Amino acid sequence: MALWSRGRWQVTAIAPRSYAGDLRRIDLEPIPGEAAQVLPLDMALDGRAHVMWYRGLRRAMRQGADVVHAWEEPYVLAGLQIARAAPPGAKVVFATFQNLRKTYPWPFSAFERGSMNRASGWVAFGHRVAEALAERDGYAGKPMRVIPPGVDLDRFHPDAEAGAALRDRLGWAGHADVVGYLGRFEAQKGVLDLIEALERVRGPWHALFVGGGSLQPELEVFAAAYPGRVHIENGVPHSDVPAWLNAMTILCAPSRTTPIWKEQFGRMLIEAMACGVPAFASESGEMPAVVHDAGRVLPEGDPEAWAIAIDHHLRDPEMLATLSRRGLERAQTFFAWPVVARRHIEFFDSLLDGGARGGW
Repeated sequence: MALWSRGRWQVTAIAPRSYAGDLRRIDLEPIPGEAAQVLPLDMALDGRAHVMWYRGLRRAMRQGADVVHAWEEPYVLAGLQIARAAPPGAKVVFATFQNLRKTYPWPFSAFERGSMNRASGWVAFGHRVAEALAERDGYAGKPMRVIPPGVDLDRFHPDAEAGAALRDRLGWAGHADVVGYLGRFEAQKGVLDLIEALERVRGPWHALFVGGGSLQPELEVFAAAYPGRVHIENGVPHSDVPAWLNAMTILCAPSRTTPIWKEQFGRMLIEAMACGVPAFASESGEMPAVVHDAGRVLPEGDPEAWAIAIDHHLRDPEMLATLSRRGLERAQTFFAWPVVARRHIEFFDSLLDGGARGGW
């Protein structure tokens, strides 16, 4: 959540000092040379994302702001807290990943209603989000823009030397073909489908699983069946992710849509593209729009189709090089931080000038 000041666009970023993430506790990691003022706050009930809230938020926002950009979902308590703590004259803009048409039970329905009643506009983090919410009460008719999350190209970039060094450390030849996965080891992420696909690939491969989750035992069984060819890495801090991505030949994101979830964006896809790593994604949620022609979009829950695609591309280095170039171009054109920031600023300026209208 950030407070924006008009004119020179001075930025104060208010963020949790620490909170319980999906895989580990996440501590605030300020970026060296950050242009914004970073103000950490302690969180209450941080182990429960829907009802956690900021301690001292109203006091922190007394400095005033022209725009309050809330990166908390409107239907969670922290989102409503931001809406209520915002200075009276400020434009409040919510950003959301919600790409399902949901009916929330009380009190979350009340949180959403209160948040969006205060909102001057909203940002959809993807086209599927816009489709799901554009006609929803509280959102319909308000100014909105589809703006994706961004990637830091200074941190995520091609680094063949780092990738080769990491593969050597794992005991794999520097030129080894590595099929990679980055994220939570959970069923809806398609981890079991990827295991089955790799078992069907005819050509030589190594597999790298970076993340953590409940399917760790299944991955360990898989690794034991292919000694020396499968590596599982847990607890990787975000600052180390670029090196692990650069060790991959292909990044796979075989997510499976469920009745209550579909992939909201796939941040690992744009990070892989920024590193020049071709991304293979399933048809779940926003991922086809993210990948576009910079990788491959494959069916959900179809290990055979994934095996054929992986096998074919590992045998075609020219096609991999083409996908790598497309991914780099796409990261630079659509997802680089300066590009994403410029689109936000244009939207905020239009709200302050009173000229913003609904639409994508």
